[in-house]
This record gives sequence, C-alpha cells and structure tokens, in this order.
Amino acid sequence: MTGAARDDFGFDHVPETDQSFENALAKARAGERLTVADGVELMTTGTDREGIDPVRKELVLEAADRRRAEVVGDDVTFVANLNNNVTTACTTGCLFCNFKNTAHLFEADSDVDHGGFTKTPEESRDIVADAVEMGIYEVTSVSGLHPALVLDEEHREILESYDNPAAEVNYKPPEAYDTDPSTYAAQLDAMSVDGVHVHSMTPEEAHHAKRGTDWSYEAVYRRLADAGLDSAPGTAAEILVPEVRDVICPGKIGTDEWVAGMEGAMEAGLDVTATIMYGHVENEMHRVMHLDVVRDLQDRYGGITEFVPLSFVYQNTPLYDRGLVTGGASDDEDELMVAVSRLYLDNVDHIQSSWVKFGNAKALKLLNCGADDLMGTILSEEITKRAGGEFGEFRSFDEYVDMITAIGRRPVERSTDYRTRRPLDPDEGPHGPRLGPRADGTPMLERRRDPATADD
Repeated sequence: MTGAARDDFGFDHVPETDQSFENALAKARAGERLTVADGVELMTTGTDREGIDPVRKELVLEAADRRRAEVVGDDVTFVANLNNNVTTACTTGCLFCNFKNTAHLFEADSDVDHGGFTKTPEESRDIVADAVEMGIYEVTSVSGLHPALVLDEEHREILESYDNPAAEVNYKPPEAYDTDPSTYAAQLDAMSVDGVHVHSMTPEEAHHAKRGTDWSYEAVYRRLADAGLDSAPGTAAEILVPEVRDVICPGKIGTDEWVAGMEGAMEAGLDVTATIMYGHVENEMHRVMHLDVVRDLQDRYGGITEFVPLSFVYQNTPLYDRGLVTGGASDDEDELMVAVSRLYLDNVDHIQSSWVKFGNAKALKLLNCGADDLMGTILSEEITKRAGGEFGEFRSFDEYVDMITAIGRRPVERSTDYRTRRPLDPDEGPHGPRLGPRADGTPMLERRRDPATADD
C-alpha cells in the first residue's frame, strides 16, 4: 500500500490476478520468465489476502537474493561521481517534484526571491574540473526545462522563427532571463573535462531539446554525443502507465514518448539506465506494468546497464501538500520493489540500492533483496534534498568499504558502464578512486582540506 488509497483515483488497472502466489514464486525460483500477473503476486505477496504477508515476503526476498548471486555474484559496486544539475527553472509542473522553480521567477524583470539556480557553461566547467581534481570520473546532470535552453544554435534559430515561440514551443530568448543557460551542447562540452564520463539528457530533456522541429530522438542524441554526452539516464520515467502519469505529471512526456527517447539514445550508440519512482498514487499492478515496459525495451535494444528503483520522497512535494498522498512507500514495499525488479528484469544485470533515498542501514538491507550496486560518491545531490530527503550528499570510498564488508560482500569500484571494475581490499586503506583521469587512490575530500588546519 502506498501513501494513497488504491481506489482514490479510480484507476482501471488494479492489483488483481488469476495467478497464485505459490505458482509465481515457483516460476521465480526456477528462473522462468515472469508474467505481469506473476509479478503482481510477488509484489503483493498474494492478491488472495490484504496487506503484505511477512513469511511470503521473506520467500520473495530469498529468491531475489539467490538470483542476484547467480547473475552478478557477491560484488557490490559503486562509482566516483558528481551531480551537476544546470538549472531548476522549469515549466512542467510535476506534482511529485520540489526540485524545480517556476521558470518565470528567473526572468530578468522578476523581483521574486527564490532558492533556485541556473549555471552558465563556465560555472559547470569549473565545478566539474574541481571534482575531477578530487578523483571523480562521472558527472551526472538532470535539469529543469528552462525555456531558453535549446539543443544548439541551429535549434535556437528554428525556435525564434515561430510567430509566438513562448506559446507555441515554450521558448524565450536568453536575454529574458537573469542568467543565460546557453545550450545543451555547450553545457555538455563544458562538463567534458579531462575525459570524465558525462551521464545526462533524460528523454524529457531530449524532448525539450528537439521541440519545434521534426528531428528524431536518434538525431538529437547523436548531436548530444558529439558535444560530449557519454550515456543517458532513464529518469523522467516515474511510472510508465498513462493513467498514473495523468495524475502526477500531466504536463510531462507520456510513456510512448519516454520509450521513443530511450530507443533513440540506444540507436545513437549510447548506454542508458532505467528507473522507476514509486510509492505515491500508483498500485502494485502499475509497478509491474512499468517493469514490463523496461524489460521489453531491453529485449529489443539491450543497452540498459542498470535499473534504479527510486522510492518517492514526499515531504515537500505538491502531491503531499495537496493531500493526494499521505506518505511514501513502506519498508516492506521498498524491499519487494527491489526483489521483484531483480526477478522480473531477467535481462538487466544490475539493480541499484540508493543510500540517498534510503539511508545507510536500509540501503544495505536492500543489497540482500536483489540489489548489487550502491550508487556513487554524489558530491552534490540537490533533487532529493529539495524534496525533503534526510540523507547526505557525499559518500567516501572508506565508508563504502566499511559498509559493504560489514555485510560480507566485496566492494568494487566500477566505471559508469560496468565494463571496468576494481575490487578494493579492506586492509589496504585509506581508499580513494583509481579509475578516473586524475584518480590516484587519494581519499576524495583530502584535497579540499586547508593545510593550515589539517591537524586540528
């Protein structure tokens, strides 16, 4: 059960099946491909009863943990990365989000005080360059849909040719704003410091980067790759079921458009990730239908490197403020979401556990529910924090080693695409990244310390 009652929204899709929990569990244990009905039985621990059955839940978690061991072994991976989001200015108005600020607040003639930001490419470059000096080798970037932000100057010329670009294609010129965000191409180029891996441009952002044109997603992602993009995050997925999106993000791209964006990125030769954001108005049927969309996409393209379940952080969001939800997912739901993701997505090797969303203890527990990746160092994490998340912005390599070895697993530094891996020996600390262009094993924040106070 999520923070909203299942019948509050009159959804057509409800968690009811003709399958039995026992049959679904037997298929999961045997490694057979699951149906949506199977997934719903496992996610609910049986639709023949109300609530989550604790004994049945443990059986699902055990099956998922066993599958994890068979697929990826006992390694727990993580990456040295930085979040550098370009702007909080946005016009979409998603009810689950408290990251964005209404774009008109950023206009040059606005006198409204707000806590948002827009970075120039030069500012982005400086932020990434400083982090590369500390050893990071991945920069992730997800931003609001700023009306002045365009793919490149050719795209700007097209948008400016419209009679009323603000109304027709959601475009206003840079001079209308207090800070010029420049173009996606310029921002990506700026973040491409010393060969750092740039992980950016969700399908929603790619849709914004081609608005007003007849360009394909593949063409857009090829231009972005030429500018410095290395892989694309499959966020903006939320729940890939139209009736749920109609409630939580009616102004956002739909399920088909999200899929088309991911297809275009992979057709352009980019690796991608996929996500789900659950624990708001959706039910268990919606969650498994979402998994089915992701599995089908992976069957057809094979470019999804990891799946990331994101538990909804509700505290400061419009969904909560308007009384549409009263809370987020329960611990049981979080565990079953990870476990069923592992069992259902038989073609995606890696499932992530988010310490930013869950905190340390719960993130570690989810590593025994089917997950095998523990995110990254996250030198800045703005989205969850602005939504009311309670957990920190940085995770050191030493902390990773201590946490992972404490549960009897092996800590492994990885590249974004998982193709390069470096196991860490707990007895050889202090630990720092070694895979990046300037990573030399030094603990990451050491370089920030003031020599005059280092011994204080």
